[in-house]
Amino acid sequence: MDRKTFLSYLGTGAAALATASAGLGALTGKASAASGTADHLFGFGTNRVSGYFEPIEPTKADKLVLPKNFKYDVIAAFDDVINQAGEKFGSGCDYNAYFPIKGSNTRGLLVNNHEYSTIFSIGPVKDDKMTEDQLHKNLYYQGMSVIEVYRDEDGVWKMDTTSPYARRINGYTKFEVTGPAKGGSALGGATTVQGTFANCSGGVTLWNTVLSCEENFAHTAAASKLPDTHYGWVIEVDPFDKSYLKKHTALGRFNHENTAMGLAKDGRVVVYMGDDKKDACVYKFISNGKYDKLKGRGNSALLEDGTLYVANLKTGKWIPVTLEEVSKAIKDKPELQKKFKTQGDVVTYCQEAAILIGGTPTDRPEDIEISPFDNTVFICHTNNDSHGNIHGHITRFFELKDDLGALEFDFEIFAAGGRQSGFSSPDNLAFDSNGHLWVVTDISTSSQNKGVHKSFMNNGLFVIPTSGPDKAIALQFASGPVDSELTGPYFTPDEGTLFLSVQHPGETTTDLSKPTSRWPHRPGDSKARCAVVAISGFKLG
Repeated sequence: MDRKTFLSYLGTGAAALATASAGLGALTGKASAASGTADHLFGFGTNRVSGYFEPIEPTKADKLVLPKNFKYDVIAAFDDVINQAGEKFGSGCDYNAYFPIKGSNTRGLLVNNHEYSTIFSIGPVKDDKMTEDQLHKNLYYQGMSVIEVYRDEDGVWKMDTTSPYARRINGYTKFEVTGPAKGGSALGGATTVQGTFANCSGGVTLWNTVLSCEENFAHTAAASKLPDTHYGWVIEVDPFDKSYLKKHTALGRFNHENTAMGLAKDGRVVVYMGDDKKDACVYKFISNGKYDKLKGRGNSALLEDGTLYVANLKTGKWIPVTLEEVSKAIKDKPELQKKFKTQGDVVTYCQEAAILIGGTPTDRPEDIEISPFDNTVFICHTNNDSHGNIHGHITRFFELKDDLGALEFDFEIFAAGGRQSGFSSPDNLAFDSNGHLWVVTDISTSSQNKGVHKSFMNNGLFVIPTSGPDKAIALQFASGPVDSELTGPYFTPDEGTLFLSVQHPGETTTDLSKPTSRWPHRPGDSKARCAVVAISGFKLG
């Protein structure tokens, strides 16, 4: 691979981070969910991956390609049976989170999101109208899976289908509604709702539950004649308790990508979120109450009572997305006054409310992570071809006085995708404890290996060291199969294993007899299957 030097493109921010990350001892102790690293890509422990790997070349191969001396095991793929009840692994696998059982690095629960259905899960849809069977499968195969995984004596990761915890959470699962929209007119008076779907990414809370984000929900809701306002929320589940199912309306309703949870200096919980669509905003929620570790899961109530804010990048201020602020903005607009009567209305129609009060439209804000080194906040702006931002960029927020609870910030463009950097369309990112930046890309299947995207070939996973002999050099760690993207990287506590989803291989297939991908190439299988894999081979120090 022609490894690209980044410092000339990242600016002084990268150099400063590299300097900081060389002395990690002075930078520990910053509280963020799932320990001292960004909770979306890496949870638990130190996430220290020592040693070096031989970077791979970009490729068009219908394979999951890894560096020499690394291997992967397919743990679960679409339609695999996951438990004794015969429930099956869903479609469009995305976010992963690993929860050790009794502190084990080799046995635990793996939570996986299922974002959407494909031709491989529901078959071809004729005239854009699903049959009753397709409508059922569409609801069933989206949502989440909780599976128990383990590494056997031969070092192979497998799924334990006898697990009492293994289960599906999908478009039929009943959820409790919390927060200001609960029982309100915008939700038709509902205090419980049916199902979750379009589950993209998520995050781990400080109290060890999972937040999952409903993103592109509108099509499924309309097709199944379900109330549109019941979807587009952040949900919370407990992997070890199947009865614990909540939708938190205080966090706003929009095309949620992920959550990044941390603590303000005064102990209040802060949750950063991005709205993954063109010309959409960046948000954060600050609880009214303070986090109490002794309360455990009881801290979830903090997500029901607080203030949602939207970023104004021109003024560098967080604007409260409240009825008071919206009322000021619409004082001369009687039609909008009818729409926004309560705080429940404001959070339900959050996208419109945010723009009305001065939120800044941005270029598809997807993954947001809190740096474990200095409490700066990194945001993947994946792309926006409407504005000529073809390859996307990574934005870095500096909260006032390094306080996640601050209401003022500054920002910089930390990195830009493109030929100069060797990747396009950054989607997920995180820092490990060595200061290395991990970036997963999301070039759309309609653009892969075409036009200005030719040189990047298939989507991949990149590592950018910020210290050591490969400082500021982009290293490609993985390349996905045809039409796929790689999502949801997540390490075991000892960092001996990396879980990774391979999403939508063969997505451009229109004829099931001629799939564009057959990954994971199971003997006798004629279709492509999304899957979650376990990658081994890391040299731990």
